[in-house]
Order: sequence, then C-alpha cells, then structure tokens
Amino acid sequence: MKRRNRVLKFIATVLSVAGLTAIAAVMSLGNHSLLNPAPAFSQSPGFSQSVVRVDDAWQQVYKQIPNLPRENQYTSTETGKVDPNNTLVRRLIRYHIYVKGRPPGYRLDWKLTLADYLGANSLMQESQYPGYDTLKTNPLEGDRMAIGRLNRVQRNALAQALTNVFSPRASQAAQPNPNPASNVPSGSTRPQGTPTSPRLPQPKPGDARLLLP
Repeated sequence: MKRRNRVLKFIATVLSVAGLTAIAAVMSLGNHSLLNPAPAFSQSPGFSQSVVRVDDAWQQVYKQIPNLPRENQYTSTETGKVDPNNTLVRRLIRYHIYVKGRPPGYRLDWKLTLADYLGANSLMQESQYPGYDTLKTNPLEGDRMAIGRLNRVQRNALAQALTNVFSPRASQAAQPNPNPASNVPSGSTRPQGTPTSPRLPQPKPGDARLLLP
C-alpha cells in the first residue's frame, strides 16, 4: 500500500513539473510575440521577405531612377555629421511600412503614400516621421516639398520602382515583350478546326452582262 502511494506521488510530481514547463514555454512565446510583433503585411502575397532588406531597398530605387532627389543633407544627432545614407526614398519606405503599416508589394499602396506627402490623403505627423529622433532637423517638410516638385509622370515612375523592388512579379509584368513574334514557334501550323477568312470570288469575263435588265 505504501509503495503504491509513493508511485502515485511520483507520478503526480512528474505531471506537475511537465505542466509548469509547458506553461512557462507558452508564456515565453506570448511575450516574444508581443515584444516583436510581425508586420501585418508580412503574410501578404505582395510581400516577399527574400527580395530585399527594407534598409537596402532605397539603393535599388535610386538605381532605377538616378535623377530622383536624395535629400540626404541632414546631420545625424549621434555622430554630428551628415548621414549620406539617410535619403528621401529610405525615409519614404520606412514611413510606408513602419508608420502606416502598408504592404510594399502593391503599386496602389505606394500611390496612397505619395498622396500623404502631397497632403491629399492621411495627415503626416512630425513626431512619427522617420528621422525625427535621429536627425537634428526633422526632414518631413523638406521631403514633402521634394515629392511635391515631382510631376505626375515622375511620381508614377517612383511608385512603379518601389513596387518592382519588393515584388519581382510586378517588375516582370511591367516589362513589355520586346519581340512578341518570338512567342510563336517557328514552323508552326494552324491548328485543325481553326476557321480561316473566306475567299471572295474573283470577277469573270461576262459577269457584267448579268447586271443588265
């Protein structure tokens, strides 16, 4: 009887330890998810994490549009020197993704962000704009002026370039086929059953007399 009680106590102790371990693991995962929430767009089909890092994407945009204003003349509060990598496009991307939480793989969402800069969509807050806490001068006003100086064609090109960086499929779709005829295999024949254009009968000598009354 005593041996049976000891066995039951041992089993209860093992189950208690296992239960506490499971609870601790669940709480640890919960705390991690709260401290490091995944962006809402990370599960979006228009976003590919393997395409490019967010902080490197701006360089690819400038490669596509070299004459785009950089607006990288601002001084870093940490080093006291001008940070040439803190560019207009880098701040625009961080605003789009981290401040507004918009997916980066869709052209329409980039147009909404550009509309923010033009004052035609969401109100932009200086206290939330990228660079407000790392640059001696808040770049928001200068960035809005830089975007405002772009014409419609340039803004559309910028939206397309940003989409291309984060969505390779959009880049492929935007490129026209330089040789449409190459899609047709050489020596291909018309499939059976395909209707052909009817041939008009050619006039014959004497047909004009048929028109006489």
